[in-house]
Amino acid sequence: MTKLQKWQILHSTMVLDHYWCKVRRDKLYLPNGKIIDDYFVNLKPEVALILPITSNREIIFVRQYRHAVGEFFIELPAGSFDSAQESAETAAIRELQEETGYLAQQVTKISTLYDKPSKDTNQIHLFLAENVTKVGEQNLDITEEIEVLLIPVESVREKIFQGEICVAGTVAALCLGLNFLK
Repeated sequence: MTKLQKWQILHSTMVLDHYWCKVRRDKLYLPNGKIIDDYFVNLKPEVALILPITSNREIIFVRQYRHAVGEFFIELPAGSFDSAQESAETAAIRELQEETGYLAQQVTKISTLYDKPSKDTNQIHLFLAENVTKVGEQNLDITEEIEVLLIPVESVREKIFQGEICVAGTVAALCLGLNFLK
C-alpha cells in the first residue's frame, strides 16, 4: 500500500475571474511539511472531442490557427462546453456540425481523460462517430477560421509519426479510437 497523501489547501483566492480564463491561487500544505504560497490552478471548462469517420473511411479533421503557439494545427473537431447545460455527447455532435458541416447520427464513447491535471481542472471527453455525412456548411464562432480536411484512416498513423498531427487530445483520440472501428 502506498503512503501518498493529498495536498491540503490552506487558502484559495480567485486571481482572475474572466469568462474565458479563470485562475485560482492556492496556499498549500504539502505532506512533507512544506508550505507553497502561490500554486496557480486554471479552472477550465470540460472539452468534447469527436473522431468522425465517413463511410469512405476518411477521418474529418479541422486545420486552424492556434494563437498561443502561433501555428496552424491539424486536429479533430472539439470544443468546450458547460456540463450543466449539455452532455459531453451532445457537445461533441454540436462541435462536429458547427466546425465541419458534418452530422453524426450516433457516437460511441471512447474515453474521458484529464488534460493537464497538474495545473488544469478540466477533462476531455472523447467520442467516435462512424458514417458521418455532410449536411450543411460550417457555423463558426468569431474566433474560428477552419479548413476541413478529409484524411484516409490508413494515412493517419504516419501523419502522427511525422509530426503533422501533434495535438495531444487529437493523438489520444486517434490512438484509442481507431481500435473501436468496425
